Amino acid sequence: MAFKTLKKIISNNIKDKNIKAPKNKNEKKGIIIFSNVKETMKSEQILKKSRFNIKVVAPPMEIREGCDLAIEYDLIDEFGIQNTLEKNKIAPTKYISAENYSQKPLELVKIKKIDNYTMVRCGNMKITIDEKGDIVNVSGGGCPDVPYLTLNLKGKNINNLKIEDNPKNLGYSLCAYTLNKAFVKAQELARQ
Repeated sequence: MAFKTLKKIISNNIKDKNIKAPKNKNEKKGIIIFSNVKETMKSEQILKKSRFNIKVVAPPMEIREGCDLAIEYDLIDEFGIQNTLEKNKIAPTKYISAENYSQKPLELVKIKKIDNYTMVRCGNMKITIDEKGDIVNVSGGGCPDVPYLTLNLKGKNINNLKIEDNPKNLGYSLCAYTLNKAFVKAQELARQ
């Protein structure tokens, strides 16, 4: 009797879409290469909305083709990802196994503590906050919207900013995109 009840509970939980299978740390990864940043950003949004386990990375130099961003994914999801992108009229340059290359994709976000400050870097963009969460510096990049981003963020508390004040909503370039990645991580750190 107890076995049947347990079996029923387990089978009901497996059907629940919100319960994900445990991650296998040895799961093979693939990388999607795009011809431009805009396609990468749009694909990230679509694939995350479709609940694929992905992250934006910097592709190894040996496979970079015109875009400094790529998407890393679980190789087992490749067919579903290809179908999802095809339905959304996105044609990546190529899909490759990350296992075939000597260099691994680079993490985009890096954190450095300097005295009472935390600097979060993503690509060439950096955001520095103090221990209260106040943004003391925004720097990097070379895009035309960086001065505007700096003017709108510096001096404000990262925890008090509205969604429309996030870099991805203020800017339009690769710099705004990577600054937003750093911003989100800095916000996460400030809330701890």
